[in-house]
Amino acid sequence: MTDAAKQALAPLRRQIDSIDSQLVALLAQRANVTAQVGKIKQQFALPVYVPEREQALLSARREQAQALGVSADLTEDVLRRIMRESYQTQESGFVCCRDGGCKVVVVGGAGALGARFVSLFARSGYDVAVLEQQDWPDAETICADAALVLLAVPITLTGQLINKLPVLPADCVLADITSIKQQPLAAMLAKHSGPVVGLHPMFGPDITNLVKQVVVVCHGRAEAQYQWLLKQLNVWGAELAVKQAAEHDSAMQLIQAMRHFSSLVYGVHLADENADLNELLQLSSPIYRLELAMVGRLFAQNAELYADIMLSSCEVAALLERYQQRFTTLLQLLKAKDKAGLMAQFGKGQQFFGELAGQFLQESKQLLQKAADSRS
Repeated sequence: MTDAAKQALAPLRRQIDSIDSQLVALLAQRANVTAQVGKIKQQFALPVYVPEREQALLSARREQAQALGVSADLTEDVLRRIMRESYQTQESGFVCCRDGGCKVVVVGGAGALGARFVSLFARSGYDVAVLEQQDWPDAETICADAALVLLAVPITLTGQLINKLPVLPADCVLADITSIKQQPLAAMLAKHSGPVVGLHPMFGPDITNLVKQVVVVCHGRAEAQYQWLLKQLNVWGAELAVKQAAEHDSAMQLIQAMRHFSSLVYGVHLADENADLNELLQLSSPIYRLELAMVGRLFAQNAELYADIMLSSCEVAALLERYQQRFTTLLQLLKAKDKAGLMAQFGKGQQFFGELAGQFLQESKQLLQKAADSRS
């Protein structure tokens, strides 16, 4: 760069540095205000995440950006990142949603997801006890005065440990967070005569907070007696989706078991093909890199956990057999170079997704922009 160019750029760069410094100062000022907001929310048992408020804020700032000739998408992207950080700062402590507080027993609380809930309950002012394998001789004492017993154990152990529980207080809520719901819910209803609810957090232990995370709720018995628990989940930021246990399990076959199995097959296929992952990453645009990352993510998880999810229902095998048949049908079209046939199948998918296809296109664009930004 020439001296003349440096001289011409210098005052502009000083302006940029000054503006950036002001932005950082404003971020600090905003963080201080959101921390105060968090304290008030805790005081009045208000949820961390209020979708209506967030949407109104974003809409107003988008309009302001357009009026000032600034990209509305850029403005929204920046604000969403700032809000995500503010939600994190509001998670240091929460209000206890059960009058008078109570004791919570987490069976499997030393596990990854169980520990996440232990932390959330503890930060909400509950007296939390953990029941692990070595503690079962004292299970009756540990559970004696519990207001909630929450099972956070592997699928294969859930039914066995439900049956192993001591007699619980009549008003104690018995709940689980297993990824299947019909069998655990039936077992809990048979074991405990008091309030029972099935929960399925649609996230893993690596999340930073529960804001915008979905928790499926399958009602069991005495719904009014566990409203405090549902409110607590809401205060933590979770979005509750109420489903019948059978509906939940059917949906999970498509959302979890089939998706995990497909990723498993893809990953094993890459391994058997001796694919060069570094080369694939080098040649991949953000969308292919993201798809590869989602497959690779599976293999960073616990193998037994995911095997149990895929084996959780005998109906999964029948579902995957139908998937295999459709794969074979489309493969035959490909082998026959039947372009019209492939396009017809494509059209079937377009019709099925309808307007959601366009919505997914826009959502994926935002994800791909972030993926491109983070690429080193």
